[in-house]
Amino acid sequence: MRKPALIVIVSLTAMLVTACNTISGIGRDIESAGDAVADTAESAK
Repeated sequence: MRKPALIVIVSLTAMLVTACNTISGIGRDIESAGDAVADTAESAK
């Protein structure tokens, strides 16, 4: 009974860690795009 529960816990932990890294990467991409838009707006002034 303990082994299946341990497998589930380890699997969920691995998925959560992967999801956090993915969300972090998306945040950096969005920030980079925002910086590019801001730079373009500044140069157009």
